[in-house]
Amino acid sequence: MIATGGTIASKNTGAGLAPAMSAKELLACVPEIAELCRVQEVQPFTLDSTNIRAEHWLEIAGIIEREYDRFDGFVVTHGTDTMAYTAAALSYLVQNSPKPVVLTGSQKSAYLRDTDARKNLADAFAYCADEGASGVHVVFDGSVILGTRAKKTRTKSYNAFSSIDYPDIAVLRDGKPFYYIDEEKGGSPVFYRTLDPDVFVLKTFPGIKPEIFDYLDTHCDGLVVESFGAGGLPDYGDGALFERLKGFLSKGKTVVFTTQVEREGSALDTYEVGRKLRACGRILEARCMTLEATVTKLMWALGQARGAEAEELFLRPVGKDIF
Repeated sequence: MIATGGTIASKNTGAGLAPAMSAKELLACVPEIAELCRVQEVQPFTLDSTNIRAEHWLEIAGIIEREYDRFDGFVVTHGTDTMAYTAAALSYLVQNSPKPVVLTGSQKSAYLRDTDARKNLADAFAYCADEGASGVHVVFDGSVILGTRAKKTRTKSYNAFSSIDYPDIAVLRDGKPFYYIDEEKGGSPVFYRTLDPDVFVLKTFPGIKPEIFDYLDTHCDGLVVESFGAGGLPDYGDGALFERLKGFLSKGKTVVFTTQVEREGSALDTYEVGRKLRACGRILEARCMTLEATVTKLMWALGQARGAEAEELFLRPVGKDIF
């Protein structure tokens, strides 16, 4: 068990909820876990997940790599706000794993009487200890979701996570997984140790100004553009945004277009505003990828290569992330 903080481990500090419970305290809340498996816990950091970033993903992946041969599976307790980013990042950093890596957390602290924490933690271990489990998944409110497909879609309800454009892998019923999809187990895991955190997400909005590229040109290696609808870039009569994008690409940067719409993905060639992008240079399209997977996969791809090689890595399917 890799404990990282989050709501599941929080207590009221007087200034708001903050992580305060140790991994041992969390495990003590769910004594039935001891009937499933033997657990060894480690706590690399204790953070509200709002504060988690690429260096923490690498630290978690490093623990899994170092301890991989000693354990049958790994449960990561994590705050809900950025859990989908961490799940996606681990899907790229720990690929082809025949052993499960399971992320879970809760909407209410395990410290409270009325909480979803104990069930989520018990379910995470039940799935992780099952012979059919493998790869990176989020287990939350009884659902088992692919790490590349998870998204937090509710801020308060217990069913906080949804699987976007892909079915749940399984559900937990009475503490046992019932599989909708039998996943093929990987052979030998492949670990990656580098990410490029210099990726920016540009959310388009009506009236966006081209001067944003004054910052992007000098601070980013990769850019994810969250565009409207099927995808495109606004043109307010002067083509300025297209020209600045062309200049950004000419510096050897990598650009991925996605959509602000949660489901069904982008389709850049549908409208003129999307087709015009092809004249700007090499544009990648996220299609049905979640934003979390798009961002972390671009960090991963740029951490391994640049230019055409990084583009090939980004477009290569990993964990059913892109179709």
